[in-house]
Amino acid sequence: MTALGIIPARYASTRLPGKPLVDLGGQTMIQRVVAQARLAGLARVVVATDDARILDHVQGFGGEAVLTRADHPSGTDRVWEAFDVLGQPSEVSCIVNIQGDEPFIHPAQINALVDLFAGPTPPAIATLIKPVLTEEELFSPHLPKVVTNRRGEALYFSRHPLPYQRQHPAAEWLAHHRYYRHLGLYAYRPDVLRQLTLLPPSPLELAESLEQLRWLEAGFAIQTAVTELDAFGIDTPEDVTRARQRLG
Repeated sequence: MTALGIIPARYASTRLPGKPLVDLGGQTMIQRVVAQARLAGLARVVVATDDARILDHVQGFGGEAVLTRADHPSGTDRVWEAFDVLGQPSEVSCIVNIQGDEPFIHPAQINALVDLFAGPTPPAIATLIKPVLTEEELFSPHLPKVVTNRRGEALYFSRHPLPYQRQHPAAEWLAHHRYYRHLGLYAYRPDVLRQLTLLPPSPLELAESLEQLRWLEAGFAIQTAVTELDAFGIDTPEDVTRARQRLG
């Protein structure tokens, strides 16, 4: 089983322009993401970017990168184009979409998804979920929640806490139910990834601004893997400050 890691990295960002090239303790953010991804069980790690500055930088530190179009509506589309640019290598059985703004991503999180594809019946799509530990997490609309069936397949993703507990006040919800939040790390079979890029936006996706709802509405199953490890995404200058403090 051969797994390919692709890291979409756009230069433009409303809140943090040039985000992949931001310096974090002497290394850029994209350099740190690549270094962490290389520690996982991936046969190859490739950056998919829309900007020659990022392309040159990645190649300059010995990474692999491909140039993609600038008008992709999502990272999923950019990942597919990168795979296409690479010639759609037939030996690849699993493509992992690694967020380019998570410089502290744990290799174990990547491996948790890759391992799902090693069995006799690999999933179409897989993603990570993590137990919700605080009320702040539970009620934050910026941290999507997920409910699953007994097989660990996603039933629904929402920015609102699910399920709603009618018999308990909201302050007690965590004491009476195990909630999960979604971490934006995905893996797909190559044939499925191509199909996903052909889907039009769906009503639930537009309502919640969550791309994965498009896939559920289209009938694709999304297998989840549980991790206890947290995620640290960088979207704002304040996040950069916190990341630098974390690095010491």
